[in-house]
Amino acid sequence: MKKITLFLVFIGMMTLQSCEVTEVYDDVDNGPRTEVFEVTTSFNSNNNYSRLVVFDPPLYSSDSVLVYHLYDTVNGQDIWKLMPQTYYFSDGGELDFNFDYTRYNVNIFLSANFSLTTLEPSWTQNQTFRIVIIPDGFAKTVDKKNIDSVMSALSVNKSEVKKIDL
Repeated sequence: MKKITLFLVFIGMMTLQSCEVTEVYDDVDNGPRTEVFEVTTSFNSNNNYSRLVVFDPPLYSSDSVLVYHLYDTVNGQDIWKLMPQTYYFSDGGELDFNFDYTRYNVNIFLSANFSLTTLEPSWTQNQTFRIVIIPDGFAKTVDKKNIDSVMSALSVNKSEVKKIDL
């Protein structure tokens, strides 16, 4: 009986050792991606008051995107506003700086409750944006409205911001 049991154990061990598992993954997320891009662009009727920024390589499915608009510079300090951002005018007009994104690009666009052709060039020309790619769940752990807090939490300094020419 011992010999039969030993023989079965031996056969079982040989069978398990000969198994090989090969896993093939398509489009695998290789970990969180944290990058910050800066783009300056102008909006007009020719580009339908929107600008497309392509991600190369595409985002991982677990990544998210934050976009900030450079609203002003005061005493040498940049004032960044988290988008979407609505600006209100004294005549009742409302201008929205907004965005949407996919794994492949982010589309930054303007919309308003009036004709965008009437906007002053200060609202449409040479507008600067920071696009921040963040890992899943990160946005819950930091004050997203403060770009400095986001950059600090991601351990990204200003010299690591990648400028994109459109």
